[in-house]
Amino acid sequence: MVKIVGIKFRNGGKVYYFAPGKDRYEKGMGVIVETANGQEYGTVVIPLSEVADDEVVQPLKPIIRIASKRDEEQVRRNEERRAGAIASAKQKVEARGLEMKIVGCEFSFDGSKVTFYFTADGRVDFRELIKDLSALFRMRIELRQIGIRDEIKLIGGIAPCGRECCCASCMPDFNKVSIKMAKNQGLSLNPGKISGLCGRLMCCLAYENDYYAEACKNVPKLGSEVDTPEGKGTVINVNMLKMEVKVKIEDKDAVTYRDFAVSDIKFKRPAGKEKAEEAKDEPKEDE
Repeated sequence: MVKIVGIKFRNGGKVYYFAPGKDRYEKGMGVIVETANGQEYGTVVIPLSEVADDEVVQPLKPIIRIASKRDEEQVRRNEERRAGAIASAKQKVEARGLEMKIVGCEFSFDGSKVTFYFTADGRVDFRELIKDLSALFRMRIELRQIGIRDEIKLIGGIAPCGRECCCASCMPDFNKVSIKMAKNQGLSLNPGKISGLCGRLMCCLAYENDYYAEACKNVPKLGSEVDTPEGKGTVINVNMLKMEVKVKIEDKDAVTYRDFAVSDIKFKRPAGKEKAEEAKDEPKEDE
């Protein structure tokens, strides 16, 4: 077992393990840590704990110290500079006529470097832009191209569910999401109803997919014929949470609709159908 302290550098970001120092660390406490990019400010999310050796990439970088008031003030000043820096960078991009969109920036803790994040349809020659920004900010400049999902993760927003986007609040990594997941859950395949702010499939489709994927194997398909305690009928609705089906039963001139538990009906699924459908719907990762 290895002693670690879990640190986050931004909301919704990954948790990184660092070697604890001699101080006592509490959740929510600001600390200064050593990273590959130099000293950075982070927040403790996992106080002193022990994890298995195979969960840690050695050697662990150290926690240098608990953040002082001076450190907190430096972080605050860096945050206050972000809006102005983004606006200035956008002006330089427009002046150069570059096909790129500045979506965010991040100052290093010591203020020696600023990283600008941008989106673009293809590759962009920003060598002259780098010179412009270096002359303007008098520090090291890094331009990093990101995808549309990373853009939403960076700037955040309110998702269709009315809550903050998962990627910006509680999801350290993007899930693999596919249209097959929406089909498993019986959702509308209207892109407007199953897409997030990024225009891609909502990440939350993956949260309960394991349950629905298994439930699909134990319920009849819509439109299939089943045997019920009241006779043969056609499935017109499936509730996989309650494991119930609504069946349309036709008896001469009468038509009735009944709800039955899946365990109370009999149905047969043609051999090989499941595999054929899985092959047809084999998802591609939603980048």
